[in-house]
Amino acid sequence: MLHDVLLVIQLIAGICIIILVLLQHGQGADAGAGFGAGASGTVFGARGATTALSRATAIFAAVFMLNSVALTYLSTRTHEQHKTILDIAGQTHATGAKAPAPAAPQNAGTAGKPAGAPPKP
Repeated sequence: MLHDVLLVIQLIAGICIIILVLLQHGQGADAGAGFGAGASGTVFGARGATTALSRATAIFAAVFMLNSVALTYLSTRTHEQHKTILDIAGQTHATGAKAPAPAAPQNAGTAGKPAGAPPKP
């Protein structure tokens, strides 16, 4: 169950990162401003304050990375396998434990005899 929740978070974080990166204004767009297309101080200069989109991208990237580590840990951990009736029967047979013997059918000729007495020919 935890694996499924982390997987959903991973998918949401990945989709949000893709959307946020596509929405951001790239630094390459400022290159034209340096060659007379606008009033820019530098071609690929330092950006001022970080925008909300870049901050959100950094947060989602951190969530994505931590979630990747958590999913990796969960997938490498050994899980106890669920046992079926056949597995339990195989373990009983392998350990040598005797299963209870089936009850012998009651014949009309042996009705009054003790259980340990051999039948008479």
